[in-house]
Amino acid sequence: MNSTYAKAYTEVLEIIKYFSKEEYNKIPTEKINFYKNNKDKDYIYKINPQEELSKQNISREANAILITLFRDYFATEIQKKTLTSLLNQNQKKLEEIRREEYNPDKLFKKQQSNISKEQNNRIENKIEKAIEEKSLVKIEEKWYKKIILFFKNILKK
Repeated sequence: MNSTYAKAYTEVLEIIKYFSKEEYNKIPTEKINFYKNNKDKDYIYKINPQEELSKQNISREANAILITLFRDYFATEIQKKTLTSLLNQNQKKLEEIRREEYNPDKLFKKQQSNISKEQNNRIENKIEKAIEEKSLVKIEEKWYKKIILFFKNILKK
């Protein structure tokens, strides 16, 4: 079992211990037993029941489990819709951030910006030279064009 989730189950069990008996009984015993069987037995987590839960140090995983428990067993239909909408918005934001972060165009631009302009020019020159050297067809000027250019150059002087 993943140790972060084992710790989260320990935190959840500690928190739901302070629920009223009526609320505690709304959670299926299978879930509670699952949390008990998979908790981290070496991890000691304590909360202050006088302080708000939002101000206490709770892991993200435990928070997610508590939100799921709230949605599944305590929330009204309106609260469920609101919570689902909020979770969907958060998921979309997360996907957008990931799309921005891992956008291949931006990754390529970052790599390209690391190369100085001087290096970039050298690379381009090498590529052009290689193309010229490897070209299969050499384009030569026709003999009559050379004569015409020769007379044009004389007339310009």
